[in-house]
Amino acid sequence: MAISSLGAGSGIDLNSILTSLMAAEQQPLLALQTKEASHQAKISALGNLRSGLSSLQSAAQFMTLSTGQTANDKFASYRAAVADTSIATASAAAGAVVGSYSLEVSALAVSQRLTSPDSTDATGSATLAAGLVAGGTLKIELGALAGSSGSYTYTADAARELNVTVAANSTLEQVRDAINTAATDGRVSATIITGTNGKQLVLSTIKTGLANVMKLSGVGGLDFDPAGSGSGVLSQDSAKGGQAASDAAFSLNGIAGTSSTNSVTGALDGVTLELLKKTSVGTPTTLSLTKDSTTQLNSALSSFVKAYNESAGVMKGLGYYDASTKQAGTLQGNSTLRGIQNETRALLQTKAGGTSTYQTLSDIGISIQKDGTLKLDSSKLNKAIAADFTGVSNLVSKVGSAFNTTINNATGSSGSITSATEGMNRLISDIDKRVTVLQTRLTNIESRYRKQFTSLDSIVTSLKNTSNYLTGQLANLPGAYSE
Repeated sequence: MAISSLGAGSGIDLNSILTSLMAAEQQPLLALQTKEASHQAKISALGNLRSGLSSLQSAAQFMTLSTGQTANDKFASYRAAVADTSIATASAAAGAVVGSYSLEVSALAVSQRLTSPDSTDATGSATLAAGLVAGGTLKIELGALAGSSGSYTYTADAARELNVTVAANSTLEQVRDAINTAATDGRVSATIITGTNGKQLVLSTIKTGLANVMKLSGVGGLDFDPAGSGSGVLSQDSAKGGQAASDAAFSLNGIAGTSSTNSVTGALDGVTLELLKKTSVGTPTTLSLTKDSTTQLNSALSSFVKAYNESAGVMKGLGYYDASTKQAGTLQGNSTLRGIQNETRALLQTKAGGTSTYQTLSDIGISIQKDGTLKLDSSKLNKAIAADFTGVSNLVSKVGSAFNTTINNATGSSGSITSATEGMNRLISDIDKRVTVLQTRLTNIESRYRKQFTSLDSIVTSLKNTSNYLTGQLANLPGAYSE
């Protein structure tokens, strides 16, 4: 029976009575739900605490030297500069050594380019035409050329050999297409240039240097042998549009070097050169290498100070209590929060050990303010770095390692935050079970009240009807009083 029908017969407001009774019966359920909401809020707050600590841990890890890493590797950066940037550019990395070097570039690395004969070369054109008529399998080998001009030796690399089927009576366009279709890895490319003397097939290697030289055979008119002085119908003669492959040649402080590409690594420790143009004979440009010891350390400590202050702000907000408003943070009085706050504050006094003058963060310009936040004095830090780069680096690394370990212990799978969160989840699970039992009980209580009120409504309705009947009968008796 619906609640709205209660009291319809008796005229008594049984709906309101039932609502009041059930409100009283639900108080234990509401108390459990309030407690569960409180636990959920604490779990969320612990998540915020974990997030704040995660950012601080990332900053701490950036400060820490990894196994086998030196202070120079971690915190020093190097800058390479070429005086004449039209000749070369340079970049430096770990391993570079501060200094100044003279750089001369006598040759740039170029790729090989072969061209077919034009219409002015009657013999070559005839040989090419005859070869195309016959067709066959064009073998394109890639390999290394060694020696000197006029007496080169060639060593093919079988792994890079390319075999191209050239159909009989092919046109230059068909030869071009066949080569490009076969060279799917882009090791060589073919094109056609049409000049005043007709069409010429142009075949190029993609990579530069003497380690990437072509040899062609198998189809008459499309042959070229780079050994010796180079021979064949195809030509690498610059006067005919060709180009012989060459390595880059340069010298650093008068010491000669070569490279198969114009990007030179390994010639100077930690330095990569990008060669752009040859220098005039006897007029080298200057390559300068400088060391920056301050930028990385300033960046690491600035990030740490920022992350620490943000983390401290999160913890303060979670644990605050305002006596004037009687408002408290979600984790006010929470032992997990208090423990982490105390640990991170204590870590600010971590000592470097050893003999360096710079033993604590305060020695290198990081001070603790009245509100508990940190402030970095970059001027003081830079002076400390200039005086003892290694000592400062070791201190910074030790502090970073201490924070990293402590935060990992708090946020890890067996850490205090994880344990506290799991404890809250167990309490919530227990509350959910009790809520289910209470809800079942309340359903039964409400059902019992409905039955009792329905019965009461029937009795009162019956009594009311009887009363009305007797009143009517009495009113009809002789001598009954009426107005």
